[in-house]
Amino acid sequence: MQLDPVLVESGVVFGVVICVHYAVWNQLSWCCIALAVQAFYVQHKWDRLIRTGAAVFQFRPSANSGVLPASMVLPLLGLALRGRCIAVGNVYMERFAMVITVIGMMLALFLSLIALGITRPVPTNTCVIAGIAGSAILYTVKQTLTVSEVIEVLEVLLIFVYLSLILLYLLPRCFTPGEALLILGGISFIINQLIKRSLASSGNANADPLAYFLPVAVLGLVLLGIFFAVLFVFMESETWSASLFFHTMTVVLGLGLLVPWLTLLTQHHPITWLIHFITETNTRLWLIGFWAALLLLAVGVVMHQNSHRSAGSKKHQASTAVRKYFHLLTVLTFAPGLALDRPLLQLASVVCLSALLFFEFVRYFRIRPLGPPLRHLLTLFLDERDSGPLILTHIYLLLGVALPVWFTPASCTPKGGLGGAGGLVPYAGVLAVGVGDTVASVFGSAVGEVRWPGTKKTFEGTATSVFAQIIAVVVFLIADSSINLNASYSWVVGSITMVAMLEAYTLQIDNLLLPLYLYILLLL
Repeated sequence: MQLDPVLVESGVVFGVVICVHYAVWNQLSWCCIALAVQAFYVQHKWDRLIRTGAAVFQFRPSANSGVLPASMVLPLLGLALRGRCIAVGNVYMERFAMVITVIGMMLALFLSLIALGITRPVPTNTCVIAGIAGSAILYTVKQTLTVSEVIEVLEVLLIFVYLSLILLYLLPRCFTPGEALLILGGISFIINQLIKRSLASSGNANADPLAYFLPVAVLGLVLLGIFFAVLFVFMESETWSASLFFHTMTVVLGLGLLVPWLTLLTQHHPITWLIHFITETNTRLWLIGFWAALLLLAVGVVMHQNSHRSAGSKKHQASTAVRKYFHLLTVLTFAPGLALDRPLLQLASVVCLSALLFFEFVRYFRIRPLGPPLRHLLTLFLDERDSGPLILTHIYLLLGVALPVWFTPASCTPKGGLGGAGGLVPYAGVLAVGVGDTVASVFGSAVGEVRWPGTKKTFEGTATSVFAQIIAVVVFLIADSSINLNASYSWVVGSITMVAMLEAYTLQIDNLLLPLYLYILLLL
């Protein structure tokens, strides 16, 4: 009898839930266990809906729904963050972390209700389990959150509903239900936070502009994408006039809306602030120069691989080893930034994310002059996960290594930095995706012989991945004096091993999922 990979994936997720519950141990951690149990049952209903084609939207084929691992990310993240905030006595961030946990639970319950509502015949047992879990969660929310916090949760849920209806219709086969929950839930939360901060005050001269670049960029890109996706339904996008209109509207949105919005929020003109920020130290100039050289190298890899395709078969596709070059370049980009200048890295990753999404819009809409060449060049690097109209794997790679940097709780960090395994929290993406996933893929495909039951992944690849990440931790300890693991070496090794097992069995986007779970475990 063949082992079901979904069951092993679920077992790893339950293991992480138990670890968080053991470390935090409060009423919300009990709710996380209840949520995980109901998500496990609902996941099978979503899997059946996708297989039979009965789901409301078209989801990514050749993958399970991924509801359980995605449902637990935000709740567990909030619990782990709350524990760190309690340790330093930051009451405001403690309440904020509780809101994050409840938002994650409500989004997961909403996704469960959709599956139960469209499943025929009605799954009685699953409905009972989901009802019990939902009742326990709602009762706990009533006891722990204030009225304003409940309203904030409902606001995020409302944005999520409308955003899901729009984007899942416009982008068929781009996401699994779990990936949609994770990505659209995160976007909804960011947009709500931006609106909340914008309405709270007209500006704060002491506010750190870095904290506002990401939400403003996310909102601008979402507006840009939705506007032109709807517009180009009624007009041809490949003409020069349409391309000129696209570029004009992008400039108008940036200079007419986003720049004034940033100025209002921070009381600093973004362009003036950027120039001062970048030229503040010589280290930043050297880092930017180094990153520019890596960018040219990445472009060179793309052009070189496409030259081989032109000379050979049209069906030529980049090998796994070639695609992992970009993982290596990501490590070379983020590791020096983490060790030398994290604020600059945070800003640069937001700029890079904005650029990648903008060029993806250009490719998707065939905007001249770069749209057709980009469509031709990037086709070489497609894999089975890029089954929808958008190519998202390279964007997921950037998100995977950048999210731990963006999420690092500065206001909940002691002066000496996070102690123990927490010192590795910003490196979670580099470890899980840049080092672990790369080594597992390259060595597994090259020398792997013993396959994990039910998957194509190999034991050799997973073991080498764990070993490589341990070596990387040692390198980071030497290069970054702020890291002090104390007696937490066994916890670090155990966390890396658990996430490596998740990589071996998950069918979701590992570039996005693995760093988040490693981040949660290291934050405990």
